[in-house]
Amino acid sequence: MRRFLLLYATQQGQAKAIAEEICEKADAHGFSADLHCISESDKYDLRMEAAPLVVVVSTTGNGDPPDTARKFVKAIQDKTLPGDLLAHLRLELVVEPWINGLWAALEKHFASRRGNEMNGAVAMASNPSLSSEPVTPEVSHIDSQVGLLRLDDSGRRDSEVSEQNVVNRGPSSVWIADFESSLTQSAPPLSQASLNIPASPPEYLQVDLQEALGQEESHEPVTSVDPVFHVPVSKAVQLTTNDAVKTTLLIELDISQTDFSYQPGDAFSVICPNSDSEVERLLQRLQLADRREHRVFLKIKADTKKKGAALPQHVPEGRSLQFLFTWCLEIRAVPKKAFLRALAEHSSDGAERRRLQELCSRQGTADYNRLVRDARACLLDLLLAFPSCQPPLSLLLEHLPKLQPRPYSCASSSLSHPGKLHFIFNIVEFSSHTTAEVRRGVCTGWLATLVEPILQPNARADGEKAPAPKIYIAPRTANSFHLPGEPSAPVIMVGPGTGIAPFIGFLQHREKLQEHHPAGHFGATWLFFGCRHKDRDYLFRDELRHFLKCGILTHLKVSCSREAPAGEEEEAPAKYVQDSIQRHGQQVARALLQERGYVYVCGDAKNMAKDVNDTLVDIISKEVGGGKLEAMKMLATLKEEKRYLQDIW
Repeated sequence: MRRFLLLYATQQGQAKAIAEEICEKADAHGFSADLHCISESDKYDLRMEAAPLVVVVSTTGNGDPPDTARKFVKAIQDKTLPGDLLAHLRLELVVEPWINGLWAALEKHFASRRGNEMNGAVAMASNPSLSSEPVTPEVSHIDSQVGLLRLDDSGRRDSEVSEQNVVNRGPSSVWIADFESSLTQSAPPLSQASLNIPASPPEYLQVDLQEALGQEESHEPVTSVDPVFHVPVSKAVQLTTNDAVKTTLLIELDISQTDFSYQPGDAFSVICPNSDSEVERLLQRLQLADRREHRVFLKIKADTKKKGAALPQHVPEGRSLQFLFTWCLEIRAVPKKAFLRALAEHSSDGAERRRLQELCSRQGTADYNRLVRDARACLLDLLLAFPSCQPPLSLLLEHLPKLQPRPYSCASSSLSHPGKLHFIFNIVEFSSHTTAEVRRGVCTGWLATLVEPILQPNARADGEKAPAPKIYIAPRTANSFHLPGEPSAPVIMVGPGTGIAPFIGFLQHREKLQEHHPAGHFGATWLFFGCRHKDRDYLFRDELRHFLKCGILTHLKVSCSREAPAGEEEEAPAKYVQDSIQRHGQQVARALLQERGYVYVCGDAKNMAKDVNDTLVDIISKEVGGGKLEAMKMLATLKEEKRYLQDIW
């Protein structure tokens, strides 16, 4: 077997899952993957490594390395190391197309070694020519009962289909779908295609359920983060009106009896459970409700074919089934294709098995993306949609990832609120994929229910004070999303919606600093805030007006996407924060480039952060009179200097 070293670094398990997928597929392609977490430095030595190296790594926070990679990154950034330390290794940045191309890249490497001895190197399919399908893919072919789709030797598709599904229009043929595909039903041509499906992942866990025998079980969550603080909720306020599109809550935590400390810009984690009702429905569907208190013990199957099989670290031994589904397993996780493939093996109905195979196949990628990934379908959705599917508990423990703590930005300053910690969030709501019910976010839904008895202005009318609920929190690793060390530097803050959270902390902090240092020189502060309606979801309106009046906030620019802007705006309406930035582009560009200012962006990564970035490129290119490429380089420099910082999700 041709060996290569496969390292991963992960924060929430995604990079690890990808690395494990590569490892599973390696054998079929004639390779042996030596898989390790990058933090396990005692198990590999890059200085002496002669085999090809493949690294799968995620980022977290503000583009930072995941926790498991911090030691590695620090080590290779040591300026005393020789510049050619890892020169014998080639790494390129660029998941499915990449994995497909990986085998061709490795084939090319080992073929070249046969003719010319090389130090290990691998090209990670960043070359488009390597990103094609594997040279000789080993896949299962499943013929549809309705039609047949084949690949000939040249890779062209040769279709044989039922006549009623094709309409001849001269030289061309057009598919006619009688219905749009759904989670449980496909439409032509997928319903009539031969499928390329991944190999079924080998099962590796053996589960032993034992009766509790009257043992008391602790309900404290088991978590890998440390330290963890159990703190009371001292206040909860609804910041939006009841007719706002989204409901935003502010929660105040009492941390006075702990040594938890923070500064504005920091984030922390909330350790939350899954919904009790969803756990109950899942146990009922799995026919395990009568064994909810049974203790779970795991061991590796003696005959497993899974390479490097290990017990999942997020499943503690001897805890009840109820506890595991409540505090340990991410039951809302979107199932990966390998999970769908495994579920298909446990579906007795032929049509249901075929549909699950379609969703995990190469041909069904579009359906998987639309109906599973984008729709945020979860295990319970699939089990309700495919009633003949009866997976064993061991399969779920193999595939369900760890229930992750949820990160939130600190929305206060300890100088203004000693012993307190504020954070804000929207209550996430979306329609269930298989039922008509509205489903809430795992953490935001739990928090909203938890604080309902003390929520202002809807607190109990009888005057009695409800007991303060408690939650578990943990600090997150240090980041650079902080106010400049030099207070005279201009600060530009961009935070629509709940993205305003860290900037409230910034402004509270700056107010106290200016009170303590009245003769100090403080730079200009800009806030670009966005909401939908100024009378429904203009968060912290009174507090922002106070900061503006006191001179703590120099410029407040508010955009309202669904109506005219707030009263502070004297200019024509600006719809989005990027529109406001564009309008004041010359001042913003000069503050950044000439006055060495800092720009902070907090909020939505998918749309807002990208649009703001594009706007910054545009205004900088206009200011310097150069092209967009030059402006992009200048923004990259700002990022390197930690003067362009993002806290986006």
